[in-house]
Amino acid sequence: MEQYIVSARKYRPATFDTVIGQRALTTTLLNAIRTGKLAHAYLFCGPRGVGKTTCARIFAKTINCEHLGPNGEPCNECESCRAFDEGRSMNIHELDAASNNSVDDIRELIDQVRIPPQTGRYKVFIIDEVHMLSQQAFNAFLKTLEEPPHYVIFILATTEKHKILPTILSRCQVYDFARITVQSTIDHLRFVAEKEGYQVEDQALAVIAQKADGGMRDALSIFDQMVSFTGGHITYQSVLDNLNILDSEYYFRTIDLVLNHDIEQVMLLLNEIVGKGFDPGNFIAGLATHLRDLLMSRDARTLPLLEVSEAQRQRYHEQAMRCQPRFVYRAIRLCNECDLGYRQSRNKRLQVELCLIEMAQEDDEAGAGRRPTTILKPLFKQPAAQGATAVAPKSVEPKTTEPKPIAPKSVAEKPKEKPEPAKPIRSLNLQGTSIRTKTPDPARVAPQPQEQKVEPLTSSPTPLTSHTAIQLWQEFANTLPQSETAMAQRMRAIIPEVLSDNSFAVTAGNAIIAKALNKLSAKVEAYFSQRLLLPQVKMEVRVATIEQSTIVYSKTEQFRIMLEESSTLRKLHEAFSLEIN
Repeated sequence: MEQYIVSARKYRPATFDTVIGQRALTTTLLNAIRTGKLAHAYLFCGPRGVGKTTCARIFAKTINCEHLGPNGEPCNECESCRAFDEGRSMNIHELDAASNNSVDDIRELIDQVRIPPQTGRYKVFIIDEVHMLSQQAFNAFLKTLEEPPHYVIFILATTEKHKILPTILSRCQVYDFARITVQSTIDHLRFVAEKEGYQVEDQALAVIAQKADGGMRDALSIFDQMVSFTGGHITYQSVLDNLNILDSEYYFRTIDLVLNHDIEQVMLLLNEIVGKGFDPGNFIAGLATHLRDLLMSRDARTLPLLEVSEAQRQRYHEQAMRCQPRFVYRAIRLCNECDLGYRQSRNKRLQVELCLIEMAQEDDEAGAGRRPTTILKPLFKQPAAQGATAVAPKSVEPKTTEPKPIAPKSVAEKPKEKPEPAKPIRSLNLQGTSIRTKTPDPARVAPQPQEQKVEPLTSSPTPLTSHTAIQLWQEFANTLPQSETAMAQRMRAIIPEVLSDNSFAVTAGNAIIAKALNKLSAKVEAYFSQRLLLPQVKMEVRVATIEQSTIVYSKTEQFRIMLEESSTLRKLHEAFSLEIN
């Protein structure tokens, strides 16, 4: 039985002409060999599987060839070439720095440097993964690397150039290897398949090339894996099943549903994807890539940037023309935010669902890439009740004419409070508290803010809901003047409870806060009425019940209680502008 050799080794390039995807670099090396302008040290850096070690071996073989061809390639017939091909050449030494990274290993290499070549002109030392050398090994290697014998050439290879010491970089000619493009990988895989007699689909090779992420060795390894799985008949579906890759069809379907604002089907599609064992985080990352490809597909000049097959490129272009650029920008931003928050989220699937729901909402805001300010529309369609038709609320843009604000009747009809008789002052602990008078400076008194018109929330009367109640409650708290900052903070901590279409209730922590809210009730009701275009909105103030607990008042609250219970102290406070310290 013939010994099996993996494709990555069997089809490894033997000449510069057969190196895939590094044409500029191989041309530079060939010109240096033709002109005899060889450096004493080279550094090949780049991603894994792009040909660094392969080019180092071809370079070592070529400079020792006794009969170079007219194009600078080795002849493969002389003794030096045959020795290299058979693996018995004494002029080429390879060192794996990942496992030989000590000072002793470098000293042994330096001892070999002192011995001149027995055949050929150069001794070539290839040090792979050179960034793994220890600090002491680098220091021991510096002098030899800077001034080696004339017959020695060092070729260093690394995937992490940033870990190489600057003193090493300055002594080498640096060659940066690029990632191999998807199209170049597809062409080479098709060449291998034809040589081996396999039947493959171009779309299947495109998926393998994308999975390899620019590495030819990875692509050939995946190709061998698929040959074993399919028996030599590689199809698109078999690649998806074996590599557990999410089909791009799901991304196309997702965007179509989002464009139709069909949130129900989007949720069902996400459930189908999760049910097949795919991580929601990987799905949202793939959706972001799909949206980026849609953005590139809108213009014929950027269409070649898509590293997909020609049929897929045309499909991307068709869907991209049905998407507004503003929608694509917004969707990419939402996917990016979801991807960033996915790792920290405790409910990861909910994070993805919220992203898709917000993406499927209509964006009425002008401009691109900004978070929408419109209220989220109903997510799912409610079935119509018997005897009545369910009307879904529509998002209507406000008209240009400003509606005349409705004057709150509760303020005009509120009876004047009768003066309360003086009550005895409750005994409160005010030890360490001093009351002083403050004479107001007329020049520093802030002018009274003018009453601002309240813009309606919608163009037609809208029933009060939990969402709008919370929104309007927070908005009113933000309109309070700076002198009532404490009250605004207390209001922000209260969540209103909707009682009916035009009434709601708020619960205060104690009677003092409840009384303060009652004083603001007329303004709050008027604000809600004008924002919702309702004739009258009622607010009910409740006090939370505290069982078997003692209320601890601050000095400021104690002073307020004294003011409320003593008309004499209240008159002094108003006459002399008393403050408490």
